[in-house]
Amino acid sequence: MEIVTRPHVENFIDWAADRPHVLTLSADLTNSCEVGRWRDTYPERFISGGMAEQNLLSVAAGLAREGFVPFIHTFAVFLYRRPYDQLAMSIAYPNLPVRLVGFLPGIVTPGGVTHQAIEDVAILRATPNMTILETGDATDVETVLDVTEQVDGPVYIRMLRGRVPRLFPADEPMQLGVSRELSSGDDVTILTSGIATEEAMRATQALADRGVGVTHVHVSTLKPFGDPVIEAAIARAKTAVITLENHTIVGGLGSATAEYVADRGLGTKVVRLGLRDTYAHGASTPYLLEEYELDASALVRAVERELGQDLHITEEELAEHDVVPAGDNVNAENL
Repeated sequence: MEIVTRPHVENFIDWAADRPHVLTLSADLTNSCEVGRWRDTYPERFISGGMAEQNLLSVAAGLAREGFVPFIHTFAVFLYRRPYDQLAMSIAYPNLPVRLVGFLPGIVTPGGVTHQAIEDVAILRATPNMTILETGDATDVETVLDVTEQVDGPVYIRMLRGRVPRLFPADEPMQLGVSRELSSGDDVTILTSGIATEEAMRATQALADRGVGVTHVHVSTLKPFGDPVIEAAIARAKTAVITLENHTIVGGLGSATAEYVADRGLGTKVVRLGLRDTYAHGASTPYLLEEYELDASALVRAVERELGQDLHITEEELAEHDVVPAGDNVNAENL
């Protein structure tokens, strides 16, 4: 398993080299959002808006109207909570090509409720014209920029930073509206996004050892939602479709899946795993995943409930299937 350190840093610099229309805007979190080197490389294309996100989004909208493609880099919570009116009216309503790069999605930060974007997908799914992408590994981080070029309007990215595992081959890039099938089986279907995919990979391997057939799909396009991979995965499930996400169960991947099933009259049970109408407190990511039942163990228990049997999968067994080497907690995030 390869661990990639700060995959966005040099990748974004290289990607922007022959794209002079690409600008970077920062909300006083330049190094924290991995664009310090980008600023130094292209100082004439960098704008620091300070801790004034409402103004920053308005500036980005004006630049987009002049033919530029602004990439706003800040923590996810500061892209949609404080400046939502500017996001909706200045960017989404006129359908401008502003890229909102949100770091620290969900509970990957010990910063507590002020820094944990746990309802961002719900709010932005309800915002017309918005495309929502979520990175789940280093390959996603390195290729999500290409995906944004396929979208004429605004794009929101749930971005990973720091030391990120490579779960998918480097030569298999993220694609707009195309999910990744990671395993195949007929008993249960699991849909995951973001860091939840890593947890599910541990669980699906342990379940396979018990003879449980699992179709596991990694979803990187949360809006628009639904593609042939998702449709086929849902159709295969004999018992249930289980979603696992680093987000509240209201309005995110679980809700999108339930809507998809209901709209098509598929008659498949959907079980949503995520934050259950609660805020999370500040702590390490592994602790919070366990505390709020968003980890591999919680997923195994959900599968057991749907199958109606105890598979006797232990924490030690799950640890044997760790995707990341023991003691290398790549998802821990400081401010």
